[in-house]
Amino acid sequence: MEATEIARLVAAGELRAEDVLSDHLARIDATNPGINAIVTLTPELALEAARDIDRRVAGGDTVGPLAGVPVGIKDIIETAGIRTTYASPLFKDNVPDEDALTVQRIKAADGVIVGKTNTPEFATGGNTNNAIFGATRNPWNTDLTPGGSTGGGAAGLAAGMFALALGTDLGGSLRLPAAFCGVVGIRQTPGLVPFAPNPTPFDLFEVQGPMARTAGDVALALSVLAAPDAGFPVGSHGSPEFEPKTAPLRIGYVEDISGVGIEADIAAACGAAAGALTRHQVEELELDLSEGRDAFTTLRGQWMVNKHLANLDRLDKMGDNLAGNIRSGLSQTPTDIAKAEATRGKLWGVMANYFTRFDLLATPVTAVSPFPWQQNYPETINGAPMQTYIDWIAPTFVISLLGLPALSVPAGLNQDGLPVGLQIIGPRYSEAAMLAVAAEIQDAIPIAFPQ
Repeated sequence: MEATEIARLVAAGELRAEDVLSDHLARIDATNPGINAIVTLTPELALEAARDIDRRVAGGDTVGPLAGVPVGIKDIIETAGIRTTYASPLFKDNVPDEDALTVQRIKAADGVIVGKTNTPEFATGGNTNNAIFGATRNPWNTDLTPGGSTGGGAAGLAAGMFALALGTDLGGSLRLPAAFCGVVGIRQTPGLVPFAPNPTPFDLFEVQGPMARTAGDVALALSVLAAPDAGFPVGSHGSPEFEPKTAPLRIGYVEDISGVGIEADIAAACGAAAGALTRHQVEELELDLSEGRDAFTTLRGQWMVNKHLANLDRLDKMGDNLAGNIRSGLSQTPTDIAKAEATRGKLWGVMANYFTRFDLLATPVTAVSPFPWQQNYPETINGAPMQTYIDWIAPTFVISLLGLPALSVPAGLNQDGLPVGLQIIGPRYSEAAMLAVAAEIQDAIPIAFPQ
């Protein structure tokens, strides 16, 4: 059941939040052992919240817009009284005293938190695996990865463990696993959803945002999460409104925006999905953002140093992925960073010009299909070796580089029956149009979920 429907029925007294929770806990019990999406389950706290919602509904009180909706929270987002490990042995016993701001908003909206979802260490990597909890598997094929870093959230949604997931996105961490698992994940405009605690509050790379099985549910979650906060210095534009009947739009379709190559069946599915938007003016064209690959890698290295400044003396206690990225950042020069910023400025101009002619951009989310969960990353794209180990997520991170909003929506299945994600990108604060188009694609190309 969609989150919007759960909330509507619970608020109307037609469905008990406790029953919704019971069904989801039963689903978790049946599916999580083979998938490992939830790493810390909180049934007692969830039951307390659900019963409180039911008491208030029975008493005639107004409840929040997420009334009774089960939610999974990524294990790098702080939750009061619930272990938050950041998937790092350094924090394996960490229990925060306060909720992150986004978690506070979910609770205030009467969302029911069922547990913490798996992630690589400090969300570093496109495969969800870590030294504390092990690997998360893709519900479509448990031999494969769900992607990362919000892999536990995407896998849990696809398996029916919860109706909403809260995650993060730096280079594609909401969009990539959404594509691999056949759900919808959005990287909204940086600043639209304020988040704290945050040691780098002026950062425009990382966002916290929602993931769900439908575009409408993502819109519902955004309406709860997106509001200004006096403690967050990057300005918010208020809450987006989801309106499925937008005016016809001008949409450009680009098969390969980052120059890394795209597997043929992914390109075919995404091209067909873009072509299904018959109400809109869709034009296939070339757009080259490949210069952004090196720029993103450089600025991501600096981001790693900024974010982990307090733990630079503990690199030997971190996993190879995280420590390697921090060391890469430490090895860079100010000139390296200045050149990367210059490239970012140049490409921003390219996209600003693009959006004078088009309303949205559509392109594949990933260059490759889900690969075995034992692999940290794929070795090739279309048979060609990658220049760097993160080239396979270049279609998402060149968009992160520019601070643009983007989402992943299911665009059908590949030749192996696995989900393919189409990335919808817009100018800043265009979430309503992006979500409307995503909903149209879901109506035109519905996919079932693994049973």
